[in-house]
Amino acid sequence: MAAAAAATVWGATTLTGPAQDSPRAGGGPSAAPGATAPHDTSRRIPEGIAHASEGGARAVNITIDDGPDPRWTPQVLDVLKRHDVKATFCMVGPQAEARPDLVEQVVAAGHRLCDHTTSHDTAMDKKPTAYQQEQILAAKRQIERAAGGAAEVAYYRAPGGAFTPQSRRLAAENGMRPLGWNVDSKDFAKPGVAAIVATVEREMKNGPTLLFHDGGGNRSQTVQALDQVLDRLAGQGRPTGFPVRTAP
Repeated sequence: MAAAAAATVWGATTLTGPAQDSPRAGGGPSAAPGATAPHDTSRRIPEGIAHASEGGARAVNITIDDGPDPRWTPQVLDVLKRHDVKATFCMVGPQAEARPDLVEQVVAAGHRLCDHTTSHDTAMDKKPTAYQQEQILAAKRQIERAAGGAAEVAYYRAPGGAFTPQSRRLAAENGMRPLGWNVDSKDFAKPGVAAIVATVEREMKNGPTLLFHDGGGNRSQTVQALDQVLDRLAGQGRPTGFPVRTAP
């Protein structure tokens, strides 16, 4: 297992050691960093779950799940714009199809798209391969249509981290890197802004990919907490980037 150096406030830790896959996407070891351009698929997309950042060892990946949402996605976009930060939006297919205007805003702002299935089934890993295939590929088509052909879907994130070898392989074969996370902000439970920020601070030693949500209910705490987290990261001189897509 990868060893982590002693952490300081706001995740000065760099994970070292070999990349490993995790059956669940949260808090796993970091994969090796890469520097492939966003739309360069000339190299094979690996099946391994991505945790590392294209921006290097000190970079942080902001990922936003379960949208788009007509109320909260624009507010998250405003926070990201204010901090000049790019993020990866893991979208639920029917929600993207229902709000193509929001998908287009995400793409126009320079963010990346991620497939988060059609029904957000957190028991995906217990379902037949044919079911997983339909959930993943149908969502990819819905997100692409909503984007109006303006961007590709670069990643696949299994709901609840319910990856399987089959779903990871299917994603990679369709140009999507399986995407994990290292830091679960716990914002989905709405524990309060201070609690969300404290959770991120505590877990930053786990790796660079942070999980927030713009869907699934009232995300006012997320909007405020994300603003504070980005302030603190900037104060620490931590750049933000996108998750790795291909092998280095």
